[in-house]
Amino acid sequence: QAKAAGFAGADIVAVIRATAQSLLDYVPEGPTTEGYGGTYATQENFRIIRRATDEATRDTGTYLAQTNYSSGLCMSEIAWMAAVERLDMLLNDAMYGILFRDINMQRTFIDQYFSRRIIARSGIVINTGEDNYLTTADAVEKAHTVLASQFINEAFARRAGLREEQMGLGHAFEINPWLEDSLLFELAQAQLVRQIFDRHPIKWMPPTKFKTGDIFHSHVHDAMFNLVGITTGQSIELLGMFSEAIHTPLLMDRYLSLKSARYIFTAARHLGDEIQWKPGGIVESRAREVLDKAHALLGEVERETLWDAIGRGAFGDVKRTRTGGKGYAGVVARHPEYLNPVLEVLERS
Repeated sequence: QAKAAGFAGADIVAVIRATAQSLLDYVPEGPTTEGYGGTYATQENFRIIRRATDEATRDTGTYLAQTNYSSGLCMSEIAWMAAVERLDMLLNDAMYGILFRDINMQRTFIDQYFSRRIIARSGIVINTGEDNYLTTADAVEKAHTVLASQFINEAFARRAGLREEQMGLGHAFEINPWLEDSLLFELAQAQLVRQIFDRHPIKWMPPTKFKTGDIFHSHVHDAMFNLVGITTGQSIELLGMFSEAIHTPLLMDRYLSLKSARYIFTAARHLGDEIQWKPGGIVESRAREVLDKAHALLGEVERETLWDAIGRGAFGDVKRTRTGGKGYAGVVARHPEYLNPVLEVLERS
C-alpha cells in the first residue's frame, strides 16, 4: 500500500497505528499483521515501511516520506525507534494523550519533553493534534482553542530544542459544511494560522466529522478542503477520502482522492498570491475574532495555570485532573542527585 501510494502521487505515507496502542506501557516487538484500526508501531514495522518507501523513491524518482505516531505512554521510546529507522515525521502533541487517551498530565508533559529532545536531534518534523479538538467541540465556537493550543505546543517544542521548521502545528477543516459562509470561516482560520506561524510546516486535516457516507458530497467536501489548503499555503495536507464513514479506504479510493488533489493543487497553485482580503470583510473580521479570543484564553491559562485550564475543559471540552489518568504511578519526584546522561547530551546539542 505504501508503494502504491507513492506511484499514485503521494508525498508522505502515514501508517495508521493500532487503536489505543497509546495505552500500552511497552512497545511491541517484531513485524505484525494484526491490530484494530491499524497495525502496531514497532521498530521492525518502521523498518519494513522504510524499505518500501525507499524502493518507491528509487522507482518514481520522487522522495516518499514516512510518518507514524509518537504519543501515549511510550512517546520517547517510539521517538527513538523513529529516529533510528529514518522516519521523516511523527505525530507528537503535548496535550493529546491527556485529553483523548486520559493519560496523566504530569506523565505526558515529562514524556513529551524527552521525546521532543530526541526528535529535535534527529531532524524529524512533528505534527501536533489540535485537529482532534474539533471532533469533541464545535469548530466555529471553539476555533480559538485550536490557535491557543498551537501557541502552547510551539512553546513546549521550543523548550525541547525544535526549530520552527520542525513544528508541524495542526488544525482541521471541520466546520459544518451546511453553515452559511462556512468556506469563508475555513479560509479565515487557515490564513490566520499560516500568517502567524509563517515558518512552520502547518498540518491541515481533511473533514471527517460531517461525512455521512454520501461519496459524491464527500468528494466535493474534500475538494473544497484542498482548494482552501492551496489558497492559504498549508504545508502538510492529509488526504481526504470520499469513502470516509463507510470503510477503510481501498487502493482505488486513494488513487481518485490523489488525482482530485493533484488537479486542484495544480490548477490553483498561485490563487492565494492573487487574493487580497477585503478590509473589514468576513474573512478578516473572523480571523480577528479568533485571534482575540485565543489571546484572552492564553491570558486565562497564564493566570490559572495550564493544569487548571485543562481541568475545567478549556481544550476540546474535555476535563482531566492533575493526579488522574493512566501512567501517574510512574511519575516520581526527581532526586537531587538524579543523573540522565542521555538527556544531558540531548540538551547540549
